[in-house]
Amino acid sequence: MTYTETYRTQLIDTLNGLDLGKVDTAIEILREARDNGNTIFMTGNGGSAASASHFVCDMLKGASYQKDKRFKILSLHDNMPTLTAYSNDVDYHDAALEQLKNFGSKGDVVIAISGSGNSPNVLRAVEYANSIGCKTIAFTGRDGGKLGPLAQLEIRTTEPHMGRIEDAHMIALHMMCYQFMDVKE
Repeated sequence: MTYTETYRTQLIDTLNGLDLGKVDTAIEILREARDNGNTIFMTGNGGSAASASHFVCDMLKGASYQKDKRFKILSLHDNMPTLTAYSNDVDYHDAALEQLKNFGSKGDVVIAISGSGNSPNVLRAVEYANSIGCKTIAFTGRDGGKLGPLAQLEIRTTEPHMGRIEDAHMIALHMMCYQFMDVKE
């Protein structure tokens, strides 16, 4: 097999290991947040931050445009001046946490994406979210790291390869978003 054939085969195996029941639970958490007017916050680093931003775009436009019920959702890392100010003047580990202190409320949802499950800034944000009564969802990889048991709902991709972890996360996020785009409610 070529490398691309091997990658695709391993990706299909990875996706077959995805716990769709947990993805469905996450969809219900998002539906409840939307219906109750709660905010959904996303956080992650690197490729996970890109996946979070992509998901926010899909939810703001695709899952909300021309709909009576709209999602309030944002990425904590998308405001670059705020992110870099906290990173420079305080500590990068607190950049998402400090923004949650401004905006987060009981009943809101925090979705954290971390392939390793060990990103300190993501962990601190989820710890704080739990302490104020937010619902927390983690997308993790490998063994889930510290993030897996910290979140109230963990959607773990046990695959060791970071690329396939990120692929599976994005596909699960698309499943969640397209539930609201494709299915009439």
